[in-house]
Amino acid sequence: MSTLWSDHIAGLVPYVPGEQAHIPNLLKLNTNENPYGPSPRAIEAMRAALTDDMRLYPDYQALALRGTIAGRFGLAADQVFLGNGSDEILAHVFNGLFLRGGRPLWLPDVTYSFYKTYCRLYDVPHRLIPLDEAFILRVADYTGSADPEPAGIIFANPNAPTGRALSLDEIAAIAQARPDSAVVVDEAYVDFGAESAAALIGRFPNILVIHTLSKSRSLAGLRVGYALGHADLIAGLVRVKDSFNSYPMDRVALAGAQAAIEDDAWFDRTRQAVIGAREQLALDLRALGFHVLPSRTNFVFARHPDQDAARMAAGLRESGILVRHFRAPRIDQYLRITVGTPEQCRRLCDALGALLRA
Repeated sequence: MSTLWSDHIAGLVPYVPGEQAHIPNLLKLNTNENPYGPSPRAIEAMRAALTDDMRLYPDYQALALRGTIAGRFGLAADQVFLGNGSDEILAHVFNGLFLRGGRPLWLPDVTYSFYKTYCRLYDVPHRLIPLDEAFILRVADYTGSADPEPAGIIFANPNAPTGRALSLDEIAAIAQARPDSAVVVDEAYVDFGAESAAALIGRFPNILVIHTLSKSRSLAGLRVGYALGHADLIAGLVRVKDSFNSYPMDRVALAGAQAAIEDDAWFDRTRQAVIGAREQLALDLRALGFHVLPSRTNFVFARHPDQDAARMAAGLRESGILVRHFRAPRIDQYLRITVGTPEQCRRLCDALGALLRA
């Protein structure tokens, strides 16, 4: 700890990402990366972007990419916001939408842990609302009377790390009940089996939807995310961005993202491959005695009634397989396991079977 730090730094508890280990023959199933590579068209577009033009700043408005994304959702370009990964967008959201006269932000108790990190960083007052016993978000908990009204509501849909998803009708009920609160729906995993709340933006000007290219587009290494919402919400985020970093998207990222979004065939083929492997993995884990929550993501959330989750994660690591274990209330006996290729899933289940026999 340095005496030169700003006053609030000592009290921060940073987000801890999944382990990035350097182990020979490592099977990495701990950070929800896509097992299939990016679109070949995206790779080629990024190579083509590496020209002498790299000496020039990129288009700070990213008009071409925003227009392409807007067209996919039947929106206008001024309803699209781009960021250096969805986590940067979330940071701008917490700073730009949730600091409103001391009103609390509402969020689930079990969800993406970065939300709590941002609450600490930006000093956002917040209220944790427990998921039910089956880790389902109860809509009624977000639609009843409140004093004060929440500054905003945020949840991941499908949720991380549980994998469960709300329907569009349920999301609409929350947005309708809280017209003076920004309802932020973090859809990092929506392409693996859930419905996007982007379809609700025309009806509810308080809904903001956040997507990433890290998961279903296999571009975690590129750092591209975007938000969709009413033009007034987007304008607020732009004010924050341009007060922080006017050029978050570089030329290579803009080119790769554009090509990846345009390659529907690659997107559909790899997405369906992950969904198929997920369903088989869930069956195989249940055959080993695991309880597996229903998932609409590229991971499964599972526990074994007779085994300690931390010990299983450690045992898998000794076998060169990484999965995610959270030392957190309510979920410390669960493992979050990224869906790999069928071959990778078989290797995982073989290793788990050996651990259980031992």
